[in-house]
Amino acid sequence: MNNRRNWLKQTSLGIVGLGIIPFESFAVPTTENIFEEKDINLIRLRSNENPYGPSPLARKAFADNVNISNRYNWDVATRLIADLAKRNSVKDENILLGAGSTEILDLVAKLVSQDKGHEPKVNGSANYVIADPSYDYWTVTLDYLGLTKIKVPLTTDKKINLQAMLEAVNQDTKLVYICNPNNPTGTICEREALVECVTRISQNTIVLIDEAYLDFTKQQSLSNIVNDHKNIIIVKTFSKIYGLAGARIGYAIANKTIIDKLANSQSNTNNSVSVVSKLAAIASLKDDKFVSNCYILNENARQYTINELQKLNCECISSNTNFIYFSLAKYNKDYFKQLENNNIEGGRIYEEQGKWTRITVGKMNEMKQFIKALE
Repeated sequence: MNNRRNWLKQTSLGIVGLGIIPFESFAVPTTENIFEEKDINLIRLRSNENPYGPSPLARKAFADNVNISNRYNWDVATRLIADLAKRNSVKDENILLGAGSTEILDLVAKLVSQDKGHEPKVNGSANYVIADPSYDYWTVTLDYLGLTKIKVPLTTDKKINLQAMLEAVNQDTKLVYICNPNNPTGTICEREALVECVTRISQNTIVLIDEAYLDFTKQQSLSNIVNDHKNIIIVKTFSKIYGLAGARIGYAIANKTIIDKLANSQSNTNNSVSVVSKLAAIASLKDDKFVSNCYILNENARQYTINELQKLNCECISSNTNFIYFSLAKYNKDYFKQLENNNIEGGRIYEEQGKWTRITVGKMNEMKQFIKALE
């Protein structure tokens, strides 16, 4: 029986590779998971995960290489770094791998907290600048290490205020963090204005640009400017459009001096990620069809959801990501109770004024269930 199951799995992978099975069908998880879902009917719209799972090529890489998990295989890191360098038009020396972008963010936090330089002159302590709201879960490390947070409000249309970010920087600023597109608002900075802003700030201060969601846009990465500006760090991840959130793999792009400094705080440089995760990432980079399909499916489900939310008197911010930021101020029901009653996992309130919340864009059928739950 087990041999038959294995044969069926292998055959299914082969058929998927030939494009015979519809795209969404290969995203259905196997019923033979060792750790079963606590509630298989739960609709997960909270964490901005890719609902279509890893690509077929990544799944095959996992399956084909699980037996080498007993070996360190350091050369796999070298292969992945070379592929990432080529994709981002930089050299191998400009790449550092991490266990998700979270590890990279933590390494940057350690770097700026250790390099406090001169005695603080302005606020009495070293500080960092971040938009508000933005992705700030990782900044607890900065807070713990003694840096003061300077929060810069968004514009009225929920965009990062680059001019205000620039003006917030002072002699004691050690880091400026820009999430582009921004989480949780889904807005994106105009590239030319962003380049101008970070170029000015990076003359004296490290600028960290988080491009976790840039794959859901047509905007070009800022990776091409890292060698011209010594204090710019780009962080990217395989957790979003590539569907490898649980595999934990991300990376930094920066000039060699910065990469070397970050690596000094990583106990096993470029090897905190498992062998099979690295091989899955290598395979994912080759699956342009999967990425393109995810982009289109996300765009369609996102636009449907925005249209339906607006019919329910929920103001929505135009999104450049796989999530939507919207206001509950004019919604006349208990939103969170509606989600709970319909077994839907959603986001929290990010801004009390306007009751702004965020919802992940799932599959079209999931978004239809989400809208039905609110009606």
